[in-house]
Amino acid sequence: MAVVAAATRCLGAIRAAQPSLNAFISIASDDHVLGLARASDERHARGLPLSEIDGALIAVKDNLCTTTMPTTCASKMLANFTSPFDATPVQRLQKAGAIVVAKTNMDEFGMGSFNLNSAYGPAINPRFPLDTPVVTGGSSGGSAAAIAANLGLFAALGSDTGGSVRLPAAFCQVVGFKPSYGRVSRHGLVAYASSLDTVGVLAPTVANARAIYDVIAGPDAQDSTCLPEAPPQASSIDLKQLHVGIPVDYRIAELSEEALASWSWAIDRLTQLGAKVTPVRLPQTPKALAAYYVLACAEVSSNLARYSGVEYGHRAEHQDQATFHQMIAKSRAEGFGPEVQRRIALGTHCLSRTMYDSYYLNAQRIRAAIRAEFASVFETAQANSVHVLLCPTAPFVAPQLKAAQALSQVAAFAMDVFTVPASLAGLPAISVPTDASGPLGVQLIGPYGREDVVLSVASALSTNVNL
Repeated sequence: MAVVAAATRCLGAIRAAQPSLNAFISIASDDHVLGLARASDERHARGLPLSEIDGALIAVKDNLCTTTMPTTCASKMLANFTSPFDATPVQRLQKAGAIVVAKTNMDEFGMGSFNLNSAYGPAINPRFPLDTPVVTGGSSGGSAAAIAANLGLFAALGSDTGGSVRLPAAFCQVVGFKPSYGRVSRHGLVAYASSLDTVGVLAPTVANARAIYDVIAGPDAQDSTCLPEAPPQASSIDLKQLHVGIPVDYRIAELSEEALASWSWAIDRLTQLGAKVTPVRLPQTPKALAAYYVLACAEVSSNLARYSGVEYGHRAEHQDQATFHQMIAKSRAEGFGPEVQRRIALGTHCLSRTMYDSYYLNAQRIRAAIRAEFASVFETAQANSVHVLLCPTAPFVAPQLKAAQALSQVAAFAMDVFTVPASLAGLPAISVPTDASGPLGVQLIGPYGREDVVLSVASALSTNVNL
């Protein structure tokens, strides 16, 4: 009864940690979880051929649809919503025998860098003393905290739009993996920015992240943006033949001592393993952050228009004489938090007739240029091509809660400066912890569709990391 025992311990640990960490929004019932755990134990006892994750205990970010628990997106707008279907990644995990035990806290609809924008309050970083709360990073901060707290979870699902898996992973010293855009189905992932949203994995090790990815990746007829071909098989790389690129256009001068130490440690580590490290120029990447927020907010203004309180979503109480439009306006004002409202307004402005060309179309041009630059860097026919890029994940260590709340909106947006370029290009990227002083991670970025390369290098880089 190994799985039943593990599930019992995990549920107890989650409930004990929740008051101090606030990492979860919903927790599955004991009867549901233990029933699935008993079924897994029975399959193991019968000696059936099972998947690697049969009986694995999984947490899921609260913007992935589940039928057994609500899907709120950490918003008052969806406070009472339970999906009639499971998201494709959740279905695939369940089919493989994994057990979803909880839904994790997040920035509302995925909008934020610190997990401060949740209607349920912020998740707290378990890597630091709880008497001086430190943020987890956003928007998948609850998933990162759930893994970092060592509650018995095998892994957690998150979503990454501009760094929302990788940034919390760096702040919480866990592994955060974002596959290529389209590699994992978005069916059942509540949309934030449809051309950027990617389901990712947070885990204590690269091996755990790879095991989950192997299950959830692959074509899906329910998602037209999903890649039609199966992902490449896991591979190993001869590190003595590995070429690692170091982007020189990233904002190195803005790095804290801890971030610079983590990056330097990773460079030294790969060099010691035999890899060749070379500088790489990506001139368009300094413009990536501005382009990202224009494009993401433009898509937000479209995707969130459906939440009106008419068919579903929060409906405000209103007087009988209130007009239909007044009811919708009041419902959205009450249902959406300040950050969501801000991004809807910004996106609507960028799509307006007078601003469309100078903002939205220009951002699309920058995105195309960044994609072309990355493709050129990874082009194997080029003499100076590289297999992966190595850069920081975050510019500084996780700030204390009060310090993060005091940051300006521009400073909060700037937290994504190192993660956004890979998101705009749709590339696979992973954040792994380092042995350097200071709790931070470094990021590996690979060619489009080559998750096998990124995971292989990450595995080698994280060999000596103590989590």
